[in-house]
This record gives sequence, structure tokens and C-alpha cells, in this order.
Amino acid sequence: MRQRIMALALVVPEYDEGIAFYVGKLGFDLLEDTDMGGGKRWVRVRPKGGDTGLLLARAVNDDQRAAIGNQTGGRVFLFLETDDFDRDYEAYVAAGVTFLEAPRNEPYGKVVVMQDPFGNKWDLLEPVQTNGSS
Repeated sequence: MRQRIMALALVVPEYDEGIAFYVGKLGFDLLEDTDMGGGKRWVRVRPKGGDTGLLLARAVNDDQRAAIGNQTGGRVFLFLETDDFDRDYEAYVAAGVTFLEAPRNEPYGKVVVMQDPFGNKWDLLEPVQTNGSS
């Protein structure tokens, strides 16, 4: 048996706003944008070279609108691992991505908290490379 998490639903105000940020600013791949009728779309994005993606879900009622940017109660929601922190950090700064702190080194890697335009917090993280020995 093989299972995996294919996608996580991320509530956004509008599909195109989500695409503009995740594809336009973060450089994610737009995997699918299918019209489901009645104003609903199936929109999936994924980091380049990644496995798990995001399903951008447009908020359609007050409860969903209230959850935009606060799906984890203000904690960091998603963790974007990179193989080159400095490259991605500089590209995101140039693209106008909001950072909530300066980059820092932690025992697990180089990290910075960023925020999407909807209020969701992300960690951009380059893990410490280990050689497998103890």
C-alpha cells in the first residue's frame, strides 16, 4: 500500500489572487486550473520539484472568509524547503514577498518566516546538511 498527501486546501479570497502570488511571486508551477462550473475552479499549484501541492480554494461564505490567512490560528502554516536559501530569499525579496523577520540560523537549518498576501505564515527553510554519520 502506498499513500501520500497530494495537496492541502488553502482558502484564498479569489483564485486569480492565489495564482498571482504562488505562481507569479513564488515561482510555483500551476498544475491545473479547471472550470468546475458555477464559479468554482479546481486550482492546484506546487513548488518546482516538489511532490505535495496546494489546492487553492476560493472562500464562498463568511466562515471560510474568516479562515483566510488564519487556518492555523496564527502559527506558521506551511514549510517550504529549498536547496538554496540565499537564492530563493533574494528572489522573493525582489518579488516583494513579505518577511516577518530577518533570516536566522537554527540547529535544523537556515530559516525565515514569510507571509503570503492573505496572512498565512510560511517558513522558508534550507535544512542543515548531514553526512549521515554520528
